[in-house]
Amino acid sequence: MNTIILYIYNLITVFLPETKFFKLKNFILKIAGATIGKNVRICSSTKILGNGELIIGNNTWVGHQGLIISSSKIMIGADVDIAPRVYIGTGTHEININCNNIAGKGISKDVQIDDGTWIGVNCTILPGVYIGKKNIIAAGSIVTKSTTKENMYGGIPAKLIKRLS
Repeated sequence: MNTIILYIYNLITVFLPETKFFKLKNFILKIAGATIGKNVRICSSTKILGNGELIIGNNTWVGHQGLIISSSKIMIGADVDIAPRVYIGTGTHEININCNNIAGKGISKDVQIDDGTWIGVNCTILPGVYIGKKNIIAAGSIVTKSTTKENMYGGIPAKLIKRLS
C-alpha cells in the first residue's frame, strides 16, 4: 500500500466520527491500494499502517482503537467482526542469540482471518497466523498459532476452548 496515502488517511480519520463516513474511509484506503469489499465499516480510531497488502471482505466490521500493520499481506474475510483494541500485524524478527540484539533480521509473515469470524476485545493476532472460518477468539487472547474452523479459542496463548459445530 501507499504509505503516504495511509498517513493522510490516519490524519483525516482523527477528525471523523467513529461510526460515520465509512464510504469515505474505504475510498481513501482503496486509493492507498487496499482491497475493500462492500459494506466494510472501519471505526475512525483504528490505525492502518505499513506498505504491505490489505484485503477486507464484504460486511466486515473493524472496531474502535484497532491497529493493523502490514509489511506483507493481511486478508480479512467477509462477515468478520473485530472488536475494539485488536492488533493484527505481520512483522516480527528472527531470533539471533549470536548478535548484540536478539531481535535479529526483520521478517514478515502473512495473516489471514477467514469468513464469519468474531475476534473479541483486546486480542492480538501475531504474524503467520491463519484463523479458520467462523471462529470465535475470546477477549484478551493472543493468537500465536493457526486455528481450525468453527471453534472457540481463548487465552495466552490462545487454545481450543470449545468446538462450535
